[in-house]
Amino acid sequence: MSREPRSTVIIKVPATSANIGPGFDVVGLSLSLYLTITVRFGPPSADLVKITYSGEGADEVPLDPYRNLMTRVALYVLRCNNYRSFPPDLVSIHADNQIPFGRGLGSSGAAVIAGVLLGNTLGQLSLSRERMLDFALMVERHPDNVTAALVGGFVGSYLRELDPVASEAAQVPLSEVLPEYPPDAGEEWGLSPPVPPPFGIGHFVRFGWSSAVKAVAIIPRFELSTAKARQVLPVEYSRKDLVFNMQRLAVLTTALGQSPPDPELIYEAMKDRVHQPYRKGLIPGLPEVTSSITPGSHPGLLGICLSGAGPTILALATHNFEAIAEGARAIFAKENIQVDWKLLEVVGGSECYSVEAN
Repeated sequence: MSREPRSTVIIKVPATSANIGPGFDVVGLSLSLYLTITVRFGPPSADLVKITYSGEGADEVPLDPYRNLMTRVALYVLRCNNYRSFPPDLVSIHADNQIPFGRGLGSSGAAVIAGVLLGNTLGQLSLSRERMLDFALMVERHPDNVTAALVGGFVGSYLRELDPVASEAAQVPLSEVLPEYPPDAGEEWGLSPPVPPPFGIGHFVRFGWSSAVKAVAIIPRFELSTAKARQVLPVEYSRKDLVFNMQRLAVLTTALGQSPPDPELIYEAMKDRVHQPYRKGLIPGLPEVTSSITPGSHPGLLGICLSGAGPTILALATHNFEAIAEGARAIFAKENIQVDWKLLEVVGGSECYSVEAN
């Protein structure tokens, strides 16, 4: 690695919402909440890199670089490119996070993408966007969140089927399967991780998005892990339910790019029979919110759905944002659930740039 002085680097990764109604594990949106990483370099040192954290989850995130998801992913990228450790000129990493944990807004996916960008920066690897996506998908096997976080916008994606050897990632911190690192995780752990296959794991396309459409995120004040939300899903589905979703997804991916957007078309196209009906027991009030808040009752609304695995509700709308959010708040209040809400824009993907050190 270069020992010449390096500038401070800023890495900025957006929140995401996956599924968007019928697009289970297929489509995602990048939204205007951010995980921002400030990476500082200095004279080479043998000291362990200092990690600090502010914002959402500041009291929960491990600050040991060998246990923190973001830095562990960065180390994975480095080791796949023949670097054993963090570079000696890395002094500190500060993360400022606006993305709530465990709410269906892609907090773990943002950490994974931040880690890949961090590894690319630390190793001065000059990886292509497609190759960075490969590394992210070795860690987070659901492409909808990480693809949207990396490339931005309204994105559809799929995974190439891998052979068993390429699929094995026992020493990679799979964000769902291994939320806690083993007690002995440290510099000697995970020295020989599986390298992503060279032909590309993930493939994606960016759909059109009407600038008139905003996202109202209605965020209940409780967490729901993705792993728990997946446990309630069936192993098999009926042909009728799969056709129901595929029909609506085919319409939705075009309808959200049209101007002006059509509420009647979009509201029906955002309905789902693959994951939301099975998760209603985990999110009291979900069926009423998604069925009683309509374009008729709340003009400006286009469609409403569960964001990712939940519990956040995502309402797409062109105006009347506060009334839509307050309508959902009233329904959740009946279940003794408090919520916050944010008006968000659909934004571009991740950024990584240098600034002059202070």
